[in-house]
Amino acid sequence: MEIVGPLKLIIAMKGHPGTGKSTLAHSLAASLRCPLIDKDDVRDCTAVIQESHVSPSTIAKLLNDLSYDVIWRIAGTQLALGLSVVIDSPLSRRSHLDRLLELEALYGAHVIIIECRPHDENEWRRRLERRGAGPSAASSWHKPATWQDLQKLLDGYAGCSDYDVGDVPKLTVDTTAPVEVGELVSAVLQFIMSHSRCRHQDPIHTQLDRC
Repeated sequence: MEIVGPLKLIIAMKGHPGTGKSTLAHSLAASLRCPLIDKDDVRDCTAVIQESHVSPSTIAKLLNDLSYDVIWRIAGTQLALGLSVVIDSPLSRRSHLDRLLELEALYGAHVIIIECRPHDENEWRRRLERRGAGPSAASSWHKPATWQDLQKLLDGYAGCSDYDVGDVPKLTVDTTAPVEVGELVSAVLQFIMSHSRCRHQDPIHTQLDRC
């Protein structure tokens, strides 16, 4: 069999706050043994700027855009090193996917989208508000803490988050389904493997075979 270089993957999570996106992203990155780039890690570091005297709505948008710019830059660095990455962000606008497709073309990678879309709205709401009232609430200051906060956020999207991804492989996962996280991860890994076009020599393919 012809030996080729490893195929780099960009596994892009997609989904609104509280859908279980980050839990699944951490499990996938651990299973694939590849870097996890979490937009929230970047956004968390902007708290001091957020508290400045600039208009709250203006500074919030600037910092959110900056958070995305930073994760694209970090992803590019990892891809240049020959590593696959899992990117945990809402991926709420088509322009965000366009940036990933630019990275795909630049580094010879392959974008795969895993969208978390809970079917049980009541469970989604419970999870969101439990997080908003829990011990981690202080570190989640930029995330919606109540169902009302979430609805306001979604109204701001004005439907733009439900965009056409074209021929990019996308798996939609019901993160409120009555199954263990491990079962969801297994299904996602199978989807990644079936769309990754990896050779047997590739580290990702080998890692998937072990899962």
